Amino acid sequence: MDAHLIVHARNREALLKLLPEERARMHFVPDTWLHKCLWGLTSRLPGVVGRVFTGPLLNLLTQLLTRRLAGRLIREHQLNLLHQPTPVSPKAPSLMFGLGVPVVFGPLNGGMTYPPGFAHLEGRAGRLLVVVARAGSHLVHRVMPGKLKAHTVLVANERTRRALPRGIRGRVIELVENGVDLKLFSAPSAERADGPPGGPVRFVFAGRLVDWKGVDHLLRAVSLLRAEVPLVLDVLGDGTERLGLEALSRELDLCRMVTFHGWLPQPDVAARMRSADVFVLPSLWECGGAVVLEAMAAGVPVIATDWGGPADYLDDETGILVKPTNPRQFPQDLAAAMIRLANDPNLRQKLGQAARKKVQAQFDWDRKIDRITEIYESVLNTAARR
Repeated sequence: MDAHLIVHARNREALLKLLPEERARMHFVPDTWLHKCLWGLTSRLPGVVGRVFTGPLLNLLTQLLTRRLAGRLIREHQLNLLHQPTPVSPKAPSLMFGLGVPVVFGPLNGGMTYPPGFAHLEGRAGRLLVVVARAGSHLVHRVMPGKLKAHTVLVANERTRRALPRGIRGRVIELVENGVDLKLFSAPSAERADGPPGGPVRFVFAGRLVDWKGVDHLLRAVSLLRAEVPLVLDVLGDGTERLGLEALSRELDLCRMVTFHGWLPQPDVAARMRSADVFVLPSLWECGGAVVLEAMAAGVPVIATDWGGPADYLDDETGILVKPTNPRQFPQDLAAAMIRLANDPNLRQKLGQAARKKVQAQFDWDRKIDRITEIYESVLNTAARR
């Protein structure tokens, strides 16, 4: 395939370092002064307000530049198909239409809300803005009808299918957007040391340290368990909530049990996964959750919130899903799931092995490449007949 990539200039350095031999087929949308102004405004606004107002403006600006560049590449290289995988929001409009080639979108993933018991995290103003923005998006799609005119739209789940704009004419195919590099996230070796008998059970969290990830609830769950079972928790990742979470850890007297490692390169995350006994993701707003699949690939049993993407990946044979009831009950339910796995190494092994097999069968990147290639061929064959 003669494939060309159009991507924002902020990714230039990382991509050229990763794939220097593909330099001629990478094309970068410049980071203009207007991008920088809008981004600065977004960072000063409350989270949901920034996402609803300045986020779409940033997206529109980038798409205008992308459309111009895509049209030129299609003409110069006689390309046959355009695939726009981002933004993944089903409500985001697109200018990718009328370029003379069939267009594929996605996999899209969205239509998320907070669990009812945690709706306060969004606030009344935030909920109102989301409702207004989602309602108004139907009008915007009439002006920017890329998705409405697309040949094929890929969605990660039924929730996202329901969130698509009205009037889509093309095929809608369900395809989970996330995958796993099984060479990197390999199963633990047979001689993995789980520590001496009676030693602490090792739990691990990986992700951005932002409010909706629920790490504060995880710390409270650990506090409830301190007298029940010896354990340690490794927190991998960084973000705006890190200082507050470290303060909460000190307040709960967890400093000897909880270690904040900060941001780590992916190979280091994979190594931490392999050495862990249980992975925990208490996220309250997780459309996808690739990190759950990575833990499963490493043969680690997973405890996750029964909401959003993780609920699409996990079942009773591969992990434990915890209902996000309310801020008071949720840490207690997390603690119950954690102590269940802490006290049952045979169950940990059984869940981890089943999780690894599921990822191998459904989420290996090589298998997903085969599937997306089949979709491309189907799109081109249909377009040729037309």
